[in-house]
Amino acid sequence: MSIEIANESGVEVDTDAILAVARHALDEMGVNPLAELSILLVDIDYMAELNHRWMGSDGPTDVLAFPMDEGSVDHGPGESGAGEPALLGDIVLAPEVAAKQAAAAGHTPADELHLLTVHGALHLLGYDHAEPEEEREMFALQAKLLQSWRAGRKAG
Repeated sequence: MSIEIANESGVEVDTDAILAVARHALDEMGVNPLAELSILLVDIDYMAELNHRWMGSDGPTDVLAFPMDEGSVDHGPGESGAGEPALLGDIVLAPEVAAKQAAAAGHTPADELHLLTVHGALHLLGYDHAEPEEEREMFALQAKLLQSWRAGRKAG
């Protein structure tokens, strides 16, 4: 699985752990091992700009997920595209927003970033939480993935 991460937030974070939780979530969800994902950590101002431009909301948010439009991928002659690695898309995280939420929720900023990474990955895989039933399904899956990842870290 190809996962690129860039920390442009100005906040020091454990990018190895973010990569690990993203890889765990995608592996557990049965995503093609050749899939590609990009994770970008940004400051509050840039996240607010993205949130306004793409979601029509004011102020920064904690996580945005931008799925790659598979239909836009060019295939060469004779290539059907079947079985090719998926271009999943981008997850954008705001560590400063995550830190505020972590304090309010009573856990560490790192735990909040791990949760948001899994949340973003699930959005890229088509999960949503607009409706109550969708929210229950997505958040239960999110909790299960985080729990299994944390259990694996403690065992290792």
